[in-house]
Amino acid sequence: MSVRNIREILENQQIGIYFGTVVLAALVALLVPNTAALETGVNPALAVMLFVTFLQVPLADLGRAFSQVRFTAALLVVNFIVVPLLVAVLVLFIPADPMLRLGVLLVLLTPCIDYVVTFSHVGRADARLLLAATPALLIVQMLLLPVYLRLFLGEDASRLVQPGPFVHAFVSLIVVPLVVAALMQLWAARSRAGKRVSTALGLFPVPATALVLFVVSAAVVPQLGPATDAALRVVPSISPLRFLPQ
Repeated sequence: MSVRNIREILENQQIGIYFGTVVLAALVALLVPNTAALETGVNPALAVMLFVTFLQVPLADLGRAFSQVRFTAALLVVNFIVVPLLVAVLVLFIPADPMLRLGVLLVLLTPCIDYVVTFSHVGRADARLLLAATPALLIVQMLLLPVYLRLFLGEDASRLVQPGPFVHAFVSLIVVPLVVAALMQLWAARSRAGKRVSTALGLFPVPATALVLFVVSAAVVPQLGPATDAALRVVPSISPLRFLPQ
């Protein structure tokens, strides 16, 4: 069976692979002690996932993506105007605890951009456009997050977030995998051995994504117990149960 056929099988079965991976990770977390320690492996796994994803995107053609002005404008408007307006409404139904609101705001206002590139690629969307927009999205996120937090939480709560982790994520999860993928593509273009290695790595986007899901799930499941009460408090007070007859 050729590499291309194996890749197509993996991509066609990716939903089942991801679901099975999450279930397996949950079982491992319940049966094996201290899987929370796997949290240290999340960023390396993400970096590998992004590297093999970037490798499948013709980086030499990325310049064309920047010419898609309408796409970039729509992406920025939705992410940084429409979504924050929606979040401003949703946050009204969250308990006033600053830490709870901070967690919700971080999830909603700074979505994980690297996953989007990977899922767009395996879903056969135009990953080049999203890949080209990734640096801009991350930079705008870093610049606007303090502004949004000050608006939603006040000046004191906005100081809870420091720019350091965002800069580290940008360098380690975007810049480094992107540069390594570009070097690999140059090697593949000039060497038969490089071409073989690059082709073989084309099998890994789905397995690498499954690895990330396993590591994240196995690391998080043990932490769900202590956080259950806080998580339940985030459920909006307009739950349908509220409207049931007493």
